[in-house]
Amino acid sequence: MNKIKTEFLIIGTGILGLAVAKALKKRFKNSKITVIDKEKEVAQHASGRNSGVIHAGFYYSADSLKAKFTRRGNIELTEFCEKKGLKINKNGKVVVTKGENELETLFELKKRGDLNGVPLEIINTKKLKHLEPYAKTYKYALWSPTTATINPLEVCLALKEELTEKGINFLFNTPYELVINDKTIKAGEYEITYEILINCSGLYADKIAKDFGKAQDYVIIPFKGVYLEYTGNNLEIKRNIYPIPKLENPFLGVHYTVLVNGKVKLGPTAIPSFWRENYNGLKNFSFEELMQILYWELILFLTNKSNFRKLALEEFRKYWKPFLQKQAELISQNVNVKLFKKWSKPGIRAQLLNVRTKELVMDFVVEKGDNDIHILNAVSPAFTASFPFTRWIVEKFI
Repeated sequence: MNKIKTEFLIIGTGILGLAVAKALKKRFKNSKITVIDKEKEVAQHASGRNSGVIHAGFYYSADSLKAKFTRRGNIELTEFCEKKGLKINKNGKVVVTKGENELETLFELKKRGDLNGVPLEIINTKKLKHLEPYAKTYKYALWSPTTATINPLEVCLALKEELTEKGINFLFNTPYELVINDKTIKAGEYEITYEILINCSGLYADKIAKDFGKAQDYVIIPFKGVYLEYTGNNLEIKRNIYPIPKLENPFLGVHYTVLVNGKVKLGPTAIPSFWRENYNGLKNFSFEELMQILYWELILFLTNKSNFRKLALEEFRKYWKPFLQKQAELISQNVNVKLFKKWSKPGIRAQLLNVRTKELVMDFVVEKGDNDIHILNAVSPAFTASFPFTRWIVEKFI
């Protein structure tokens, strides 16, 4: 077995693993940093399969980590893309209402945005028609000029290139396997000794953390997200169009996303996934994961914590294309929604569940051991918030 010594060992090459490496190298310039991943390339899971939206940061209550880091992350990620010459569509977003009962939440979003320092504007139907003629709203909408879209895989590959040039060592096809002893793990064909380990393993963050005695109150419940791609021609939607969300839920509802290439997709679904890498068919099937996930989903369904019963039933309906298309008609006009009919590549959200309170965790969660740090909940908008969020982790815990 090959033996390696490193100062910092990072598990996972999604956006957070890469951003942690970037933050470490900036603070500890001469340090030896090793990043491992079970896959053959960076961003093979959530980071490379997400919507590509750079969020503005107005959905989150001011006391949350999401609020703390998303606005700044929006600025830094935009600057990174521009500096690297990466594709970015700075098209903004409109959040529209479907009736009088949603106006209160619209103004609450504006209030949150103001507290978080996010540029936002309440607009009337006349200005909405000027900004995005395909959107429709009841009386008012919210205009977010700093929302944009990027190619997330392109961003991660650019980060990998930058980090490699700075001397950071990447080991692919190297899955974490077990803890050998204090400060040593087995990963693939390597025995790796480290000073500090940072667990950025996404869907498996809780399982790895438990090997270190952490995440005792948590388990990850995966949710599958799939979009419908537009198959027609000449759909000239320019802005991202979102509905008013249910603030008690971790999902933002069915929306239109305009990609960096100008194509439009509709979605996503957010249905419970039956194992952690339940992308297609029975590939990567795990009976152990299936049993664990079904157990916790049954408890959530019966207790209806986090309003899970209604959430799950509504999300399952989204796999029926006419239902998803109908949701789109509620926030748009003059769009032939039936031409959204090709399912996109699925992504899986690593949603943390607090097993003690039986609640889906809304904010970022990080736990620290003696020589190990575990990023347990890094759901949307973690991609947007990644640079300041990981810088805070390095400054706070190392």
